[in-house]
Amino acid sequence: MKKIYIIFIISLTIASCKKDKKSTPVNYSLTEEKTVEKQFTPTTEAEKIAYANGFEHWEKVKKIDFTFNVERNGERVAQRSWSWKPQTDYIKMSSAKDTVTYKRSADLDSISKQADKGFINDKFWLLTSYQLLWDEGTTITTQKDVISPLLEKPAHKLTIVYDDKGGYTPGDAYDFYYDDNYMITEWVFRNNNSPEPTMNTTFEGYQTYQGINIATEHKDKGDSLNIYFTNIKVIR
Repeated sequence: MKKIYIIFIISLTIASCKKDKKSTPVNYSLTEEKTVEKQFTPTTEAEKIAYANGFEHWEKVKKIDFTFNVERNGERVAQRSWSWKPQTDYIKMSSAKDTVTYKRSADLDSISKQADKGFINDKFWLLTSYQLLWDEGTTITTQKDVISPLLEKPAHKLTIVYDDKGGYTPGDAYDFYYDDNYMITEWVFRNNNSPEPTMNTTFEGYQTYQGINIATEHKDKGDSLNIYFTNIKVIR
């Protein structure tokens, strides 16, 4: 579906009651019926992770802006800025080389398709916990009480494997490590579901924007790689 590209989304009826001057006044007893919306209760581990990070607020988001940055050994090697309107799926990408605006549901030309590959990657880093619910064609397994490979701390593990059909990079796998509060602390990316890790980074620097929780930094062991977000703005 996507790959980690280091270099380069009451019935309110108003009753108007008119009083007839010719008739005898009548006392009406009006009973107001209130519809109480049933709150969704997460049951699966994927749902619990998503909702622990504010997934219930996402449907109200009109626009989200963010800048995706990559540093290696303290030097920034990639940067892309995005403005995404999820309700209409209009996207604007700005980089040092290009500015591209497109609609994801439309037929994409080669330039828009290349930009969209970057968007899929960067959005996946930004809203990882939501992708667990958004993405189709996946198999999810969970495991309690493990030791995370990077931080070497007690955690729980959720593995998601993408099928080999469709998407930009089918067949990839991710191991998510999360705490008792269902907050992701690190992950392992495995290209083509290989048994060995392709990349392992932290999830840290959590900040909340209009109820949306985002891990703003991702570092590897030794901090030689830092993938981080700036200029985040959520409009509801």
